Amino acid sequence: MNLTQFESLKNKKVLVTGGAGFIGSNLCETLIKIGAKVTALDNFATGHQHNIAPFLNKENFNFIEGDIRDLETCQKACQNQDFVLHQAALGSVPRSINDPITSNEVNVNGFLNMLVAARDAGVKRFVYAASSSTYGDSEALPKIEENIGKPLSPYAITKYVNELYAENFFKTYGLNTIGLRYFNVFGRHQDPNGAYAAVIPKFVMQFMKHESPVINGDGTYSRDFTYIDNVVQMNLLAITTENGEALNQVYNTAVGDRTNLLELTQLLKKHLAKYDEKIANIEIKHGPNRAGDIPHSLASIEKAKNNLNYQPTHIFKEGLKEATDWYWDNLQ
Repeated sequence: MNLTQFESLKNKKVLVTGGAGFIGSNLCETLIKIGAKVTALDNFATGHQHNIAPFLNKENFNFIEGDIRDLETCQKACQNQDFVLHQAALGSVPRSINDPITSNEVNVNGFLNMLVAARDAGVKRFVYAASSSTYGDSEALPKIEENIGKPLSPYAITKYVNELYAENFFKTYGLNTIGLRYFNVFGRHQDPNGAYAAVIPKFVMQFMKHESPVINGDGTYSRDFTYIDNVVQMNLLAITTENGEALNQVYNTAVGDRTNLLELTQLLKKHLAKYDEKIANIEIKHGPNRAGDIPHSLASIEKAKNNLNYQPTHIFKEGLKEATDWYWDNLQ
């Protein structure tokens, strides 16, 4: 990614909520390189100290430990900020099914706190992590922003409510927002541990331990897996675009291609077998389909290309190779 196109962010004040998390820490890293004055807010519920450790000695980085469920914390974090990149959330469909109340408190109440704080602080633009789960039971492929179905999980409901609140805050208060519907993001800093770990780092860790990954279902479910660099690019485009018509919209943040889980596991085995040839012979196991999972996910990225000049730098296979190399070096 060519960072020179984002030079306008130099010395701008940018708040990244969830800054110690997977996507948030990658955003912080890139913004620091550009020369923005970065503030990260995180409560370490799913983020990690080690993700921000390299930034703590940087002059243009400030960290606030706090929870978006507390309005005063949000107000403190938004003070004097030019832009907000709101990544803080409790992800995971299964987590929301097991505990819908906490998911709602963080993803809806916390989101509303951040909108109020950003509005009151006069933030110029509020960019937030939306989700492909919003498409729900819509079977149409590819997914087009204006056509959604009914949500299939509490998590999906919370992310759709975010979009409704963001639209309302523009119409009611004039707060400019952009929502980015993330499609199965993966890459460096993604946590392989815990009950709700994403499939790619989880499978990588299992292969490295010579354990058999378990695919939910027969492996034909497919996803538009999106490498982290594409997601960082979309966030930066969203806060720098000068196209007024691009504001107060939601955009698919994806590659526009899909890979099923059987293909994914074979590619992971191929990449990791370079380091440990035993991995090539590990068998894959199958379990039942997960509640709330949609069978297929594929994004149209035409709207992002037209309005934001988005051009993915990594197709899935390129991103997966970079990611597996990073995992091997960092997850041992």
